[in-house]
Amino acid sequence: MRGFRALPWAVLLFAPTVFAGCGSSSATLNGGPPGSPGPPASSTTDVITYHYDNQRTGQNLKETTLTTSNVNSATFGKVGEFSVDGQIDGQALFVSQLAIPGQGNKDVLYVATENDTVYALDAASISGTSATILWQTRVLPTGEAPATSLPCGNINPNGVTATPVIDRTRNAIYVEAMSQDSSGNIFHRLHGLDLASGKELFVGPTTITATYPGKGGNSNGTVVTFDPKVHHERAALLESGNTIYTAWSGLWGDCGKYSAWVIAFDAGTLKESSAIDLVPNNSGGGMWMGGGGPALDATGSVYVITGNGFGDTPGTNSSYGNSFVRLSTSGGLTVGDYFTPFNTLSEDNADADFGSAGPLLLPDLSDAGGTVRHLAVGAGKDGNLYVLNRDNLGQFNSATNNVYQQFQLSGGENHSSPVFFNNTVYLCPVNSTLKAFPVSKALLATSPSSQSAHAFGGNGAVASISANGNTQGIVWALDWSAGILFAYDAADLTKELYDSSQAAGNRDRFSPVGGHFITPMVANGRVYIGTATTVAVFGLLH
Repeated sequence: MRGFRALPWAVLLFAPTVFAGCGSSSATLNGGPPGSPGPPASSTTDVITYHYDNQRTGQNLKETTLTTSNVNSATFGKVGEFSVDGQIDGQALFVSQLAIPGQGNKDVLYVATENDTVYALDAASISGTSATILWQTRVLPTGEAPATSLPCGNINPNGVTATPVIDRTRNAIYVEAMSQDSSGNIFHRLHGLDLASGKELFVGPTTITATYPGKGGNSNGTVVTFDPKVHHERAALLESGNTIYTAWSGLWGDCGKYSAWVIAFDAGTLKESSAIDLVPNNSGGGMWMGGGGPALDATGSVYVITGNGFGDTPGTNSSYGNSFVRLSTSGGLTVGDYFTPFNTLSEDNADADFGSAGPLLLPDLSDAGGTVRHLAVGAGKDGNLYVLNRDNLGQFNSATNNVYQQFQLSGGENHSSPVFFNNTVYLCPVNSTLKAFPVSKALLATSPSSQSAHAFGGNGAVASISANGNTQGIVWALDWSAGILFAYDAADLTKELYDSSQAAGNRDRFSPVGGHFITPMVANGRVYIGTATTVAVFGLLH
């Protein structure tokens, strides 16, 4: 997966009065300018996982404030931007009306940085450069720091990369953090933090280790052991019932004998409950997924897309590199089904792997004959978009792809996890336009019904959608290299509603973005973006 990297931007801005010491705190960062927009009304919307739901649809259908009429540069723009202590690579999360001891109910914004710090902020307090920090917790044991001595380059420093996941029943946010000790030893730990205080829960954290039968990778000839120094948790965390799922890639540069690990933990104890290596007899296969996360269907099966493997024909020798994989979860993690492109060996050699973006599970759809179809969508570096039948993914055939539907998406790579709204799939490949593919009778149109005028550079864009039910749909997309946030009418992508370069005097300009796969998060009338040094917040100006 060479070249799939979030650049190691230096941390440029600090607020010493806020960041004095570790642990939990409550503080206000700087002061807002006179006449700043007022706070939004209290919310009933929760955003507790990547792309809003476990199917990874990317749609928030409870957005009643932002509309296609009021999202324009006259009435909408940047309402705040406040400094944090490191680069943000995951998506922001949001909890409505959480009881904070001594402070009443608050709408709370959660972000995590590569400096191994998790923040909980009073969302209604954000204005200008001001934000009330309800708590901040540095998830580091004494004597450790974020990882900097990684073997072949990576985000630097490397702390929390993956989007956390929230469980309101347990009042917990689950976070995976990387760190190193004074001798340079690398650790990965799963933390469960109290939503209201930031304190560790469940007698945590748990240091992540795993073993699996196999003779490849970091193996003694019969058992593969998880090697923390060559693994990275880029994929968003997933919670299903009583289980937290993590999916692992290698580092930038593909160095070391990393493997395609999926490791599950008990949400109530943080203890490992199951683990599987999807390439146990070779190596590689990392689940990079462009910051996207494993997806979950109604039966409890988990879906991941692996990257290029280093040896073995897929489906043989327990190898599932460069594959779309359905994992059965009853009785532990096992492979239930998979699909691998017929030309996978050449794709492996060309580093044109499937797993450069995350999976999307479509809602049940009826085809022309009335048969209900259970479909999934994935697109990787080979330029193809694959629509897969979740009841029979198609496995591997060296002569042809036995898939439900396939067509050419672009002439380049794709790192954009697809999203879905109003029977339309949206995604934005590398150096390409944002595209809309309508779905009719359980088939995607093979050419876009509309596309943006703007071509997104770098790694394209990872879109998200806000809407009020099936109306007022807005597609949000960040061009990270240009540093511009865009909003489009979901019904017609030729209609650009807003972009952050339109207002005079650089009114809506924000700090450079470090992560290449930042997806805007929309909640309660505001849009949140993590940068290399800040959180930028957009909303109505009046």
